[in-house]
Amino acid sequence: MSEQLDLVRTIYAAWERDDYSSLAWAHPEMEYTIADGPSPGSWRGVDGMVSGFREVLAAWEDWRVVANDYLELPGDRVLVSFTCTGRGKTSGVELAQLHVNGATLFELDGDSVARIVQYFEKEHALADLGLLE
Repeated sequence: MSEQLDLVRTIYAAWERDDYSSLAWAHPEMEYTIADGPSPGSWRGVDGMVSGFREVLAAWEDWRVVANDYLELPGDRVLVSFTCTGRGKTSGVELAQLHVNGATLFELDGDSVARIVQYFEKEHALADLGLLE
């Protein structure tokens, strides 16, 4: 297993425990992008990523994410497919009912994450990466 994959597994393990406190893995100038879903956008730097992710979390109660699998890609990239649960604060809609099967693309620069692209539809990630069959 590569060091990049180990790093991404460590990040996701913390996220699965609802622990977003560590940012030691983040490159100071990283880019965070939400490619699809209800609030697409892009942010720069660690503060930008935190701000963007807070916007996502603000819409949900009891947000939880679970990694399903990890795929190492060329160019120091790792794609993590995930499912998530939670309830819309305004709508009351349960994410489990929507069967969210997303993916997170991590682009690494040595021992830090230079870019994260968040997809709420895994197929969009696979299409963007040219991996759809």
